[in-house]
Amino acid sequence: MMARDEIELAATPMGQTPECATPGTPYGEAKSDDGFFVAVNARLPDEEDFIERQEFSLPPVDGGKDAWLFLAAVFVVDALIWGFPFAFGVFQDYYNSHEPFVGQPNIAVIGTSAMGVMYLTSPIIMGICLRFGHWVRWTPLIGLLIVSVTLALSSFAMTTTHLIISQGILYGLGGGIAYCPCIVYLNEWFVKRKGLAYGIMWSGTGIAGVILPLLLESLLSSLGFRNTLRLWAGLLFVLATPLTFFIKPRLPPSATSHIKPFNLWFLITPAFLVYQTANIVEAMGFFLPGIYLPTYARSTLGAPSLSAATTILLVNVASVFGCVAMGWFTDRFHVTTCILLSTIGATISVLVIWGLSSSLGLLYFFCIVYGLFAGSFTSAWPGIMRDIAQKGQNSSKGNVDPNMVFGFLAAGRGVGNVVAGPLSETLIRGSIWTGNTAAYGYSSGYGSVIVFTGVTALLGGASFIWRRLGLL
Repeated sequence: MMARDEIELAATPMGQTPECATPGTPYGEAKSDDGFFVAVNARLPDEEDFIERQEFSLPPVDGGKDAWLFLAAVFVVDALIWGFPFAFGVFQDYYNSHEPFVGQPNIAVIGTSAMGVMYLTSPIIMGICLRFGHWVRWTPLIGLLIVSVTLALSSFAMTTTHLIISQGILYGLGGGIAYCPCIVYLNEWFVKRKGLAYGIMWSGTGIAGVILPLLLESLLSSLGFRNTLRLWAGLLFVLATPLTFFIKPRLPPSATSHIKPFNLWFLITPAFLVYQTANIVEAMGFFLPGIYLPTYARSTLGAPSLSAATTILLVNVASVFGCVAMGWFTDRFHVTTCILLSTIGATISVLVIWGLSSSLGLLYFFCIVYGLFAGSFTSAWPGIMRDIAQKGQNSSKGNVDPNMVFGFLAAGRGVGNVVAGPLSETLIRGSIWTGNTAAYGYSSGYGSVIVFTGVTALLGGASFIWRRLGLL
């Protein structure tokens, strides 16, 4: 990453490059093959120079104990913060069938609000984190505290409006505050393995998407929603708070103080507009299978409740492997090639496998393929961040901070998430392919949803065509 490289170069004494120094040793020394240190300067450093160089004795990048502990910590935090709203379907079913919320409108808005706020506030929170770098170390703890308190407050709700504010909007705000510093620091700890690191971190959401629905459904059945929310609020804080000790910067705050996060000229460049447009369009369809797959399995294929719920579990399990694999590919191939891989797999899975599904087994196969390919789309973002930053390096308008690129990509996905809910209801009402035979997905009443999801997945790969035409 360009920003990190510039920071480390600035921390290097004259006459020595960062490659000369062994990670974990002062930059004023170089380690030779026979174990002796060779002084770079002709004179011995005085005490002041030595102390100054010690300040830039950095832990190794792309590996080492500190880097892997950091990655493990953000993996768990990602799973806990994002996994809960992704498991909201369990609460939605409960609220729709239990007092005091049965019959109340806008229950689906609760889950959409939580994820939408986390996505849409990313550029603002990311910019604040970069602007006030000295305080970022504490923001994960503050965010976790907000999330836990709002979940506890949700347990006292009597209307869906109360839940939208607490379990939706305020949870999303606290989640964003807890999550964004993880991105800022991840870009310091990983450079050559950045894509893999992002893939591993985001796979936490997939694992949580398997475990949390089963856990929360069991708790709701035995404890009710009020005690479940209170218990989960406490568990989340107890499990995640100790991990904030490992969510720390690799670079000293003084080394990143020159960053100008709100230098946003890249937003109007053709390259970013192509990436962002494709990102928004893909997101508009991406969330639809997660909304309708269980209902589709029950109403169309006659699956029992547990078998229907298994569809979402399979998507989440497959996305774990898809995220990690896509991250690995992003470190080795151009981002548009990686996006094309995700696009082809997602499009075929929707338009061919789901569209022609005639049995529960075939639908399960679709869930695995869709999770593997569509679920890995965001793991290509590190490649977009790298491409935009490299283009900014060749521009006279100033450097581009990749963290802000990430923030606006997340906001774009938030737009798709917010639009997906009401759009899906319109598609269901306006389906024109309903036939007498329900053997295939296209004639089941969900044909419009299937076609829209497949087309948006296809358009999500537009950046590959743009690059082939020389326009990217």
